Amino acid sequence: SDSEPAGAIKAIDRHSVHQICSGQVVLTLATAVKELVENSIDAGSTNVDVRLKDNGAELVEVSDNGKGVEEANFEGLTLKHHTSKIREFSDLIHVETFGFRGEALSSLCALSDLSVVTCHESAQVGTKLVFDHNGHLVQRCPHPRQQGSTVSLGQLFYTLPVRHKEFQRNIKKEFTKMIHVLQSYCIISTGVRITCSNQTGQGKRSPVLNTSGSPCMRDNIGAVYGPKQLQSLLPFQQLRPTDVVKEDYGLTNAELPEELFTITGFVSRGDHGVGRSATDRQFFFINKRPCDPSKVTKIVNEVYHMYNRHQYPFVALNIAVASECVDVNVTPDKRQIFLQEEKLLLAILKTSLMAMYESGVNKISLNHKPSNLSNSNSEATPPDKHPCIADVLASEEPLDQHCSEPEAQGTKTEPSTSREEDPAPGPDSKRARTQGSQDSVGSSAGPEPTKRDSSRSSLSKVDAPVSLQKRTAPLRFCFQELASRLRRLNELQRQMDSDRLKYRRFRAKISPGENQSAEDELRKEISKDTFKDMEIIGQFNLGFIITKLNSDIFMIDQHASDEKYNFEMLQQHTALQGQRLIAPQKLHLPAVSENVLMENVDIFQKNGFDFLIDEEAQVMERVKLVSLPTSKNWTFGPADIEELIFMLSDSPGVMCRPSRVRQMFASRACRKSVMIGTALSVSEMKKLVVHMGEIEQPWNCPHGRPTMRHLVSLDVLSQD
Repeated sequence: SDSEPAGAIKAIDRHSVHQICSGQVVLTLATAVKELVENSIDAGSTNVDVRLKDNGAELVEVSDNGKGVEEANFEGLTLKHHTSKIREFSDLIHVETFGFRGEALSSLCALSDLSVVTCHESAQVGTKLVFDHNGHLVQRCPHPRQQGSTVSLGQLFYTLPVRHKEFQRNIKKEFTKMIHVLQSYCIISTGVRITCSNQTGQGKRSPVLNTSGSPCMRDNIGAVYGPKQLQSLLPFQQLRPTDVVKEDYGLTNAELPEELFTITGFVSRGDHGVGRSATDRQFFFINKRPCDPSKVTKIVNEVYHMYNRHQYPFVALNIAVASECVDVNVTPDKRQIFLQEEKLLLAILKTSLMAMYESGVNKISLNHKPSNLSNSNSEATPPDKHPCIADVLASEEPLDQHCSEPEAQGTKTEPSTSREEDPAPGPDSKRARTQGSQDSVGSSAGPEPTKRDSSRSSLSKVDAPVSLQKRTAPLRFCFQELASRLRRLNELQRQMDSDRLKYRRFRAKISPGENQSAEDELRKEISKDTFKDMEIIGQFNLGFIITKLNSDIFMIDQHASDEKYNFEMLQQHTALQGQRLIAPQKLHLPAVSENVLMENVDIFQKNGFDFLIDEEAQVMERVKLVSLPTSKNWTFGPADIEELIFMLSDSPGVMCRPSRVRQMFASRACRKSVMIGTALSVSEMKKLVVHMGEIEQPWNCPHGRPTMRHLVSLDVLSQD
């Protein structure tokens, strides 16, 4: 009403509530596809087909051959919290389907144009249903269809303008993440044939995923990732946890329900070279539900790194557990799950994996020292023996050294008996004793007594003044008052230090432990344009350039800074030459990887790779390798191609290099850069400093040496 104050608490209108909540249930393309695929599998489908247009930005369509929707359920199909899976909260304990909240289709209605074509197993003809954004059925008409359902989402997220714009801008990343989620359902859904394809514009529809409906998880893995991946896998063999491992997890010897968990699946072998450079092929399931159990993921990778330090395993593990011991109703996407007896599960995993990797050839991995990435590499970087900025400052310029004042004489009282090894007293010892005794009147502490000659009789070792008139005076002393004064002094000192730091732009110390803080400060305070304005003060120790910018003094590592510049130039401008193979080599890449490669073939060519591409061929046979990059003794192969594919999946269209190419460039850059020990003229130093302003990240060289550190601010010195 008009009389209500502006800040009155009122209920949000139902339409707004629906939009707000829907945006929390469906966050990404992956979530939308996941919900539709789960509905299809819950409906008993043996065939699920996912079809996208423009990577899902234009259209997402999921078809199945499940039971279909009965006519009586048409109206409630997309209404909020309408479901056939549960009737009350207690039913959650025994839920065995993917979905149970009745939120997915309702939320998708609010975020897109949703329509359904369905034919129930008891119906003679199918029906097309069109719903509005509130989930209300607004149109229905007969539509020919076999048994099953097809759900179509047009213009996903267009009802949320900001999210829609971001969604379209990042559509390739969204598509890649969606494929990874869909792969998890392909692996775990035995007996279900899952296919996925994408059409860009008016072009040809290209396959992305294709499983055969095998009853075996291993076959599904092969269908998704190819036969090469299968060659590196070990079937998981579950063992009872050992006493040592149980003790690690604080599990007592009391009766443990060790049969609570049944773990099945596959992991990579532990020998070097068969793992992966990232965790991109790790899938965990609880009762066949894809999830992200962080502690389980951590222990699997930790054990693997005991045997293969530099790679990550392929993992596909299903953990079967009684439904009453697991809570899946934690997050909207249901990927976070609470488990009873989680420590027991971790103990089983650790014991079992260690036993698997201890057996066979994997034992050699314990002491395996990875060979250089090239068997014979004349450009490999030698160990860097030059001192870095932190080393030099620690040994020759202790900027933060704190010197304590020597103790004032007369503040210690030693026992007055002399010791055998004490030196003989000097000629002024008697005068010193007398003076010390007089000064100590009214004080509980006097000067250190002078020692007597050790050659005298032990009866004469008492060192006390004779015939001395002593006076005493009361001394007021209170420990509480002293402690209070010390606290006030300390607080005042802290306040002064804090006030001084408030005016400092550079606070990080020159220390390896503060490298990140130092880089963050430099990145914040130093722009690319400021390097050319730096004044050259001189060269220090034939290795470091001292510069001044306004009132700040900096030290620049001449070798590390030049190396970073040369490295960036090689990265940006070097096109590696390829060497043609005698015959094209089959790569057997998964469909997703083939698509990434074909969309970014120009980046592969700049890295020296070339391919024979046949889009009409079968999946995993569309791409063949015909040329490899070569450079002196560096050799490259399929592993470098897979790494590039992984990088481009995360950053489509962005120029990148495989790690071994980066290492080769780092080696070249190091050898062509100004070395420590080289005297430089002012113009040469200026050139190196200006170059730092011409690269994106000038703060450390490819080998990790810091290029630049702040030494001191002249303003702060003048304040002090």
